Parts: sequence; structure tokens; C-alpha cells
Amino acid sequence: MYDDDRIRQRCRWPQWHDRLRSAEQAAALIEDGMTVGMSGFTRAGEAKAVPLALAERAARDPLSITLMTGASLGNDLDRLLTEANVLARRMPFQVDTTLRRAINDGRVMFMDQHLSETVELLRNHQLADLDVAVVEACAITEDGGIVPTTSVGNSASYALLADRVIVELNLAAPAELEGMHDIFVPAMRPTRPPIPVVAPDSRIGTTAIPVDPSRIAAIVVTEGQDSPSTVLPPDADTARIAEHLIGFFADEVEAGRLTPSLLPLQAGIGSMANAVMCGLAEGPFEHLTMYSEVLQDSTFDLLDAGKLDFASGCSITLSEACGERVWPRLAEYRDRLVLRPQELSNHPGIVRRLGVIAVNTALEADIYGNVNSTHVNGSKMMNGIGGSGDFARNAQLSVFVTKSVAKGGDLSSFVPFASHVDHTEHDVDILVSEHGLADLRGLAPRERAEVIIERCADPRYRPALRDYFARACARGGHTPHCLESALSWHVAAQRDGHMRSLIEQVEPRSA
Repeated sequence: MYDDDRIRQRCRWPQWHDRLRSAEQAAALIEDGMTVGMSGFTRAGEAKAVPLALAERAARDPLSITLMTGASLGNDLDRLLTEANVLARRMPFQVDTTLRRAINDGRVMFMDQHLSETVELLRNHQLADLDVAVVEACAITEDGGIVPTTSVGNSASYALLADRVIVELNLAAPAELEGMHDIFVPAMRPTRPPIPVVAPDSRIGTTAIPVDPSRIAAIVVTEGQDSPSTVLPPDADTARIAEHLIGFFADEVEAGRLTPSLLPLQAGIGSMANAVMCGLAEGPFEHLTMYSEVLQDSTFDLLDAGKLDFASGCSITLSEACGERVWPRLAEYRDRLVLRPQELSNHPGIVRRLGVIAVNTALEADIYGNVNSTHVNGSKMMNGIGGSGDFARNAQLSVFVTKSVAKGGDLSSFVPFASHVDHTEHDVDILVSEHGLADLRGLAPRERAEVIIERCADPRYRPALRDYFARACARGGHTPHCLESALSWHVAAQRDGHMRSLIEQVEPRSA
């Protein structure tokens, strides 16, 4: 199917031909009940052919596995694997609607994990040992080293820890990716030396995953594309959020707490955080750096604008329009980008050492600054915590952004009590909505509540939030609550599909 000369250009390991297999043959190595690690992080760099062959095989010969990845998979693979009933367990992150439904129905057991922790748990045998790793590569080196494609994620540790490794050699992946990776796997505890990343542009490892080639069970040649991201362009609300945050950064510079180059930036995945980062292109800051997970459209917008000097991440996920601009020019970015394993991109010690400014998205926040980023009404999983917790707890500045309302104003994103807490008030420094910014540093819970209500909540919901807070304060307590009504906003949303009744209830009392 593929010309040997084309394969040799990417696969320099002399014995590659002996391991050449079809996707169906490679998928046959995965048996019922196995634990499988696959490459892929936010729709980037996932193995594409073997998972599809596995789903097709399961339709004829049922099997189920535990599947670990870096984060979400592209090319509808999570949907296809779910529909084929392949997934018994899934970790540590996902974004697929079909899989989400199976998780919330209890048909797939989902382990929502901090993304820096998965391979630590695996390495220390706190999770089931890996039977097979399936890793996408843009090249295989002379000694069998695997050169990843657009993501590293957990691929390095999966390839090193699994009993057998399947390599998908993607001839469509840009050859210019080789040399862009920095593969470093920390030593075992408790004698692990410090990880010597001292700046976003530190390079401390190798450009390929150093796998013993005797463990490569199959090489599958493919020619597939990553799914483009579905990031939306900035709108009026996200533009205002960006303005508030840029104004805050400018004030921090004027106060001497930041320099005009700020500190290394991290932005969570998705339209909201991406739009906020895009806003920095119009700001007064220069020589910015990034130490993040996903390098999105905004990363390359800032690079092209001359605002960003260097970006470190663990994957590149671009919209179709941005990809058309970036991929043909990838060589131009090579000296300003590095892709690392996610346990390094998200490593708490490195995040704290570098003094990262973390910008992540909240699903909802309560009046005391607790943030829910995963569960609708405290019960229904959306995507997962991802890396937001890795950064929020350890950042020099932990920022969460959200629009003040959802569903056209039917739901308030600011509530008396978060229905699920992923990030406690102790890990949240700044909250921003389109209405304003709440700087929570140094504030007690009662002070936080007043600032959040007046600066971030939608004006339509502020009277109801003030009413709740006043009634709670009348009862006393360091963090005042009326427990019998603390989740009444979510009860209304679940019962009526909206929270507007809370507005109507407080108006007679106000009158």
C-alpha cells in the first residue's frame, strides 16, 4: 500500500519491515480485559488506525478494555469505541458527547484525574499495569526511538511501561516535528532528583522516546490528519473578559508585582481561555513566554504578532483556519516551541518554580470563590478536570474566567454554593466575567462574597445573591451559609431548566 522508500524516509530503524503490520493485525494484539495506553492529547497526535480497527473488530467479536490516554481523542474515536462497547474504563479526560452520555449513565467507568498524575500512578503500580501501548509517530530513529507527532501527552511513559508497543507511523504528519520534542521521564521516588526545567525554553531530554525496539510488536503505516479544534473566535463577552484581565495585568506591572513580560502563561483548552489569550496581542506586554498544556490558535497568533518569544506545551491543537496558516510554516516556529510529556508540562514543582500565570475556565463559581469545572448540577460529568488543578494550586496567579450566565441568561454562573468543587477558594486568586474582575487575594470569605457578587455576577442575579448572603450572614459563621437553600439554585435549574425563579422570589422581599 505504501512505497518502501517513503517509509524509509521516516523509519530509519533497519528492522522495520519485520514488524510491519496492518491495523487489523495490530488490533488483534489487544485482548479482552486488557489495559491499553494510547497517544493523544486534546484531539492531537492520537493513534488513528488501530483504535478504529479495534472498534470494527468489537462489532464482530465483543471485547472491552481499560483505556488510558493523555487527554481527549480526535477523529470521533471515543464515540466509535463507546458505540462498539469497547470501553469498560476510561481515563483521564474526554470531550465526546457519546462517551459523556455513557459515563453519566454508568455504562463506562470514568476516572477523572489531574493530568500530571496518571503516569505517576501507573509507574508506582497504583493502577493496573499496561498491556499494550499504541503511539502515533512521525518518525522512528535508527535505534528504534519513537518520535511523537503533534502531542506527547503520556505517550513516553506508556511506551516505556507497556509490555508491548504498537507504533502508528503517520506519513502525513509534518517531518518538521522531529526535533521539537523534549522527552524526559522523571526517576522513581523517593530518590528522584530535581527536574531541571528552569525556564520555558529549557531542554532537558531527548527528541525521541527511547524504546527498546525488541518491545515494538507492530508498526502500522498510516496517513491521517488530526481533527481540527472547535475553538470559537472571540465574541463581545470574551473580549470584555480579556480587557478586564489585561487591565489587571497592567495594574500589577505598575505596582511592581509583574514586569512588562509578565510571567510564563498557561491557558486552559477551549474557546474562553483561547479568546482571553488572543486579547494579549492588543495589550502593552512584550517578550511573553508560555508554559502550558495545549498550544492553541492564540499561541500562534501571539507568536506571529511578535508578542510571544517562546511556548512550551505538550500538544498543538489548531482550528482548521489556523492550521492552514501554521502547518506549512512549521519550520519557522521550531526554535520557539517545545513539546514535553504532560507530567512535565503540568508538573506542580515546575509550575511553582516558574511562577506561572494560570488562566482556566470555570463552569460555575460560588460567592466564596470555589470553582466547579467538571459537573453540571453537581452530578453530570462534562469533560473532566484536565490540567486546571495542576496549575491552579501551584500558579503564582490562579485566574478563572467565565461568562456570568449560560443558556441565554437562564442559568447564573455565580451561585451561593458550587454544586461540585474542583478548585477550592484556597486555589483561586482571580475571578473574571464580562462584567468585571474580582481580585480575591488577601480577602476573608465574607469579603470575597461581596467582591464576587458586585463585580462578576450578572446584574439580574445580584439581588438574589445579595439576599442569600445577607440571610447567611445573619446566621453567622466564617463562611456563612443557609444549608437548606444553598443548592436551591441548582434545584430550580434541574426542575425548571432555569434559575429565573430566584430573581422573582427575591423581588417581593426587596420591595
